[in-house]
Amino acid sequence: MSVSLPSFADDDHEKARRLLESGDILALEVILQKAHNIQPGKILEVELETDKDRKVYEIEILARDGKVLELVFDARSGEHISTKNED
Repeated sequence: MSVSLPSFADDDHEKARRLLESGDILALEVILQKAHNIQPGKILEVELETDKDRKVYEIEILARDGKVLELVFDARSGEHISTKNED
């Protein structure tokens, strides 16, 4: 028996690659370094989202003190927009 699942992740990956190649977003590595400089810890999840007509990276981090934080960055400029406690 074979099960076919939609390939949403593949589509998202392709969209992100096109945005990066066109210069519309910064490389994830750049954003992750910025996030680490603000809040060291273990990266739990990364999402590229659209918020108010702009692309943002949402980085979920497990901080050393055990708190889960979400850092939001403008995907084009790398500007840190906000940090929220996810607990």
